[in-house]
Amino acid sequence: MDNMFLFIIEVIGTVAFAISGIRMAAGKRFDWFGAYVVGLVTAIGGGTLRDLLLDAPVFWMQTSWYLAVTGLSLAFVIIFRKTLVKHLGALLLFDTIGLALFVVIGIQKSLAFDYPMWVAIAMGMITGAFGGVVRDILINEEPLFFRKDIYATACIAGGGVYWLTMECGGSEILQQSACALTVILLRFFAVKYSWQLPTLKHDND
Repeated sequence: MDNMFLFIIEVIGTVAFAISGIRMAAGKRFDWFGAYVVGLVTAIGGGTLRDLLLDAPVFWMQTSWYLAVTGLSLAFVIIFRKTLVKHLGALLLFDTIGLALFVVIGIQKSLAFDYPMWVAIAMGMITGAFGGVVRDILINEEPLFFRKDIYATACIAGGGVYWLTMECGGSEILQQSACALTVILLRFFAVKYSWQLPTLKHDND
């Protein structure tokens, strides 16, 4: 993938995830700095862990763009806070966009470092979902990653579609688009129809 195209996708994903995190922080009545921190870790948390595991330069340390766009995301939430805080659909929209784009980025970056596809799928899931884990911990919520919602599973499914498209000879753009679309559709239908994974129950339940 062209480095500039990768950078553009990563910035768009950063904005989407930052808005998602800041919106949740606003719902918890965090101050502006606290909301910025929550938005930032939501946006960079997964990519940071991915780069550390891949032994790659941590992406957000190479340019100040990611810190800047998180600040712009904070300004966006401040301006449109009434609409964003009131409507759950806004959170779902931005969170799903960020999730889909970051899964693609995680897979693509892992393949660029010559890791096998199973590692790339795992890195896609980490890139997409880990920032949300840190976000939920900071706002004192049970992490969505560990709940029965279709979230991390959507990342894995998107990675599987990426691999199948690649094996079938699809172009790089088709691989990325199919992966992102799979994540988006799974998240949408999971929320719309309350799709959930079975929970691990205690023997006495």
